[in-house]
Amino acid sequence: MLKGRSLVEPEDFSIEEMDSLFSLAEKIEKDQKYLRESCRGKLLATLFFEPSTRTRLSFEAAMLRLGGSCLGFAEPGSSSASKGESLADTIRMAACYADAIVMRNPKEGAALLASRYSDIPVINAGDGGHHHPTQTLTDLLTIKRLTGKIENFTIGFCGDLKFGRTVHSLAKALSRYNKIKMLFISPSELVLPDYIKSVLKNKNVEFEERENLEKSMPEIDVLYMTRVQRERFFNEDDYIRLKDIYVLNSEKMAAGRENLIVLHPLPRVNEISIEVDADPRAAYFAQAKYGMYVRMALLSSILGVV
Repeated sequence: MLKGRSLVEPEDFSIEEMDSLFSLAEKIEKDQKYLRESCRGKLLATLFFEPSTRTRLSFEAAMLRLGGSCLGFAEPGSSSASKGESLADTIRMAACYADAIVMRNPKEGAALLASRYSDIPVINAGDGGHHHPTQTLTDLLTIKRLTGKIENFTIGFCGDLKFGRTVHSLAKALSRYNKIKMLFISPSELVLPDYIKSVLKNKNVEFEERENLEKSMPEIDVLYMTRVQRERFFNEDDYIRLKDIYVLNSEKMAAGRENLIVLHPLPRVNEISIEVDADPRAAYFAQAKYGMYVRMALLSSILGVV
């Protein structure tokens, strides 16, 4: 069903297709031998024009666990992009060697451009402040695994909502599910972009914009914390002023619901205190592991081995 398909933004796959991926990911999680060696002889090109730890490593781990191999680069300085090679030419070149491409790029729209120049599947691993669809798959799988459903809950997004591509992707994806209320908690300088709010309004999604995390905690079922992203700021003073505006600690967690789950796409800086890690409601490291399983499901599906 997904063989040969690219994934540029969350809405490229239907809810039914995502549900199939989640079911496959859960099967892989339960049976560690399932699909082992299924991608033997397949090559994944990982083209990272921007730093990454979890996304790059989880894709490489996923491909290796499936029996395939990886090639690519972890920074643009080690590629011919540093010599002035165009993105289109880099993609054409990689498509000569690999069976699928995973790309992260700091420019919005780069993944869409790449997909137009590639004759093999392209997976968007983040394009600037735009989208991060495989993190969205990770987030949705985590919610499903920990709550048993993806509907009828209130999610609070907190932190950098202006540049947070994980927030943009997840909000758009959740807008297709039933009875989801969204609380967007941020300073006025980092509010959600209008184009995402337009999507939510057009789909009649209930949402509110707020500035106070503490007062919102008792209402939230899923709390999605985000890092204030230094690399997106043009003014260092603005970053310094805003970077610690929201810090989730034990005191704030005490105001949260008993069945609250706390997610974070990681890396974190100061926005979640280390003391919160011991709280059973902290799910961000489990979330990172689910990311590997869902990427195994995605790769095996687009490469046509299942």
